[in-house]
Amino acid sequence: MTPTIDQALQGVKQTALSALEGQLLMLHALGRSSEQRAWLIAHGDEHLSEKEHADFERHVKSRLNHMPLSYLTGYKEFYGLRLSVDPRVLDPRADTETLVDWALECLEAPGPGSSSLGAHVLDMGTGSGAIALALKANRPACSIWALDKSQEALELATKNAHDLALDLNFLHGHWFDAFKHVQDKDALGPFDLIVSNPPYIAPNDPHLARLHHEPSEALVAQNEGLSDLIEICTQSVSHLKDGAWLLLEHGHDQGADVREILTSLGFSNTQTRHDLAGIERCTGAQWLKMK
Repeated sequence: MTPTIDQALQGVKQTALSALEGQLLMLHALGRSSEQRAWLIAHGDEHLSEKEHADFERHVKSRLNHMPLSYLTGYKEFYGLRLSVDPRVLDPRADTETLVDWALECLEAPGPGSSSLGAHVLDMGTGSGAIALALKANRPACSIWALDKSQEALELATKNAHDLALDLNFLHGHWFDAFKHVQDKDALGPFDLIVSNPPYIAPNDPHLARLHHEPSEALVAQNEGLSDLIEICTQSVSHLKDGAWLLLEHGHDQGADVREILTSLGFSNTQTRHDLAGIERCTGAQWLKMK
């Protein structure tokens, strides 16, 4: 006989998974939504079907092998939005909400390059569209462009935009090279704000072993993880309005490097924001042509 829901969940407690992860995987195996945890508790004495039990056991095994929970359930909550997520894109992290918070502040603040009314925004390396969609949902008047070199990622981001009924403009290509394929160059900028969560993990970083399910091209950058950050900073200068901001997510030990890069290029008001764990997570600066 197959185990009951409670018995199967009890088995998860003997693993490295949290009780919440076990419950979410169980709900997924049962074809129920993540909001039905109360139902799960109330029906703990019900037996699983053979298929439900097999699906649950398979998902638990995959999660123990570091597959992101979002890849198994097919979705991730990010900044209040439910996004479809699969191995074509990175699993959106809660730490990246720090970047969204800062971007929304920039789009509210007075001064050149920061008005939310009709502001022109670029999200570079959009992946699932998480950042761009969060900005559009909270600043609907903004015109937001979402760029990625992965056509597969853009397909998923387009789906998310459609499902959420949020209007984004998509660009395909490697960073600013994507602009070469757009006929209406006037529509592309300059921008009031550019945001990016680019690849920033060094090729020899030991943490990569736990990230093997995610697309390496969205994670790894050469030059100790700095190559894409340098390229974005350098090329953004030609695509920012006077007073506009460039905001970048980076690794826990890269804040000083990014500040130095921005300062050396002539940016002003260079700042760094910390994530909920107190780690330097995002660095940005303002492009002021007249100083």
